[in-house]
Amino acid sequence: MSLYKRVSDWFSERLGLNDLPFFKTPDYMYHVNEWLGALVAASFIYTVISGLILLLYYNAAAGYQSTETIINQVPYGSVVLYSHLYGSYAMIILAYVHMFRNYFAGAYKKPRELLWILGVLMLVLTLGASFLGYSLIGDALAVSAVDVGAGIITSIPQLSFLIPIIFGNYDTGDYTRVLALHIILVALIGLLFVFHFFLAESYGMMPSRKVKPKAPAVYTKEEWSKFNPWWPRNFVYMSSLIFMTWGFILAIPNALAYLNGLPQYFNPFMNPKPAPPPNSPAAAHITTYPPWFFLFLYKIADFTSDVVVFLLIGVIIPLVYLIILPFLDRSEELHPLRRKVFTGIGILMMTYLIQTSLWGDLAPGVEVSVKEQVVAYLIPAIIVALGLTFIKPSPDVRNVRGASPLTSIIFVVIAMLFAGSVVEAIQYTSFFTLGIAIFFGSLFFLGAKAMSKVVLGVPSKVPNNAVPEVKTTETPTSNETKKKLAEVLMSVIFILVVVIVAQMWTIPPTGYASNLFGVDLGLVFLMLGEAISLYHYVVYKKPQEKEE
Repeated sequence: MSLYKRVSDWFSERLGLNDLPFFKTPDYMYHVNEWLGALVAASFIYTVISGLILLLYYNAAAGYQSTETIINQVPYGSVVLYSHLYGSYAMIILAYVHMFRNYFAGAYKKPRELLWILGVLMLVLTLGASFLGYSLIGDALAVSAVDVGAGIITSIPQLSFLIPIIFGNYDTGDYTRVLALHIILVALIGLLFVFHFFLAESYGMMPSRKVKPKAPAVYTKEEWSKFNPWWPRNFVYMSSLIFMTWGFILAIPNALAYLNGLPQYFNPFMNPKPAPPPNSPAAAHITTYPPWFFLFLYKIADFTSDVVVFLLIGVIIPLVYLIILPFLDRSEELHPLRRKVFTGIGILMMTYLIQTSLWGDLAPGVEVSVKEQVVAYLIPAIIVALGLTFIKPSPDVRNVRGASPLTSIIFVVIAMLFAGSVVEAIQYTSFFTLGIAIFFGSLFFLGAKAMSKVVLGVPSKVPNNAVPEVKTTETPTSNETKKKLAEVLMSVIFILVVVIVAQMWTIPPTGYASNLFGVDLGLVFLMLGEAISLYHYVVYKKPQEKEE
């Protein structure tokens, strides 16, 4: 018996891991797109850990001074602070990706309605907690963002009593109340996450449409019993994802810390460093902007001066729609092109979110007339309507090349982004907007070339009554060769990890060079994650893993 097997069995027996009511996973599900929830959880766990470390040093009564102390005097304080900020950014981005992926997969349908609603509520709480955490920095941007939030609340007289409850005396630099509410929201996210996790494990991952083409898409207990138990394979695979997620969260912001003089429109996304204090002379010369995840709301505020209309467009209508979606779409269809109305709404929500956020970044505080709004948002709607009209699901996907619904959705989104980027380039001509338009135009051209086969219905050479032959070059011999190569790569990775760790401790804990520690630690986590992924391949990979 191998050492790994003995260690695994020891933990399994002592902790009763084989008796856990967790989902058993079929072989074909070990791909990142099936584990997006794990990536969100990894980001959340890192953000909580780093936040607890920061809490040891942060003084809410003097927000900005405390932030500067953490960055300049606490050993590796800037590493923890910047990665904490980008950990929340990663969680937001991954939560959006996870949500829209499940939206188009139909994962909100029976029996996962409550699972979907909990996910939507957690996204809202994440945005709220991130906004409050962003405000704790106490710089000119944070104060400006809080001012806007407080202004929205006070514009509705009945809600004015919430200002001291939510924000306290932030205008004097005291963020005690903001910190308390931030911690409360994070705790609520954690509570809902536990409930969400156990519901997800009880239903299991959503099977492929090739296996379960209609809702309810769940495996039977008999099918479930044939799959891989949660321990140890799921644990190993999830560990690799966690390490790689943490690696990116650490490496990216600490590398960005060395970039200076970025154009204004890059700052919301690529600048982890705080702005000047709110009462300093330098604060008068900076362009204020909200956190990037609220840029879309920042721009919607330019559409109307009526706060109720603003809240309806930017918050209430999208939120209510997402919550009641499982009860609106009652069909059993899971294919996105067989529920075109909801697919179209989802594509537009995703596109409008990106489009309006970029608009808020490129033209902040610029009022937008109704005519401009119609032009900006009607074009994507027309493209979606035309795209979903001409792209039809094949009754037999084997006979139409390129008929993947994911490909179709991506193409429609690229087409809308191309149209929006052209409009932006015409209205706000610059090297940046022209570059974006050229980039999306190139993607649109390549996508149109591929999608023309779908629109024209070009059949494959497989006869209607034949089962397509699955060709694979992965024989048992080639599989063993790949495993041996993976073992060699694991050894090389561990040597590199030892070399990096050995020199990390020569990096000064404070000062300009201290962020190199965060970059190196991120690289170490990335390499460990890749090593664990290779280990998973060596131990568990079979010559051919099929959908069952």
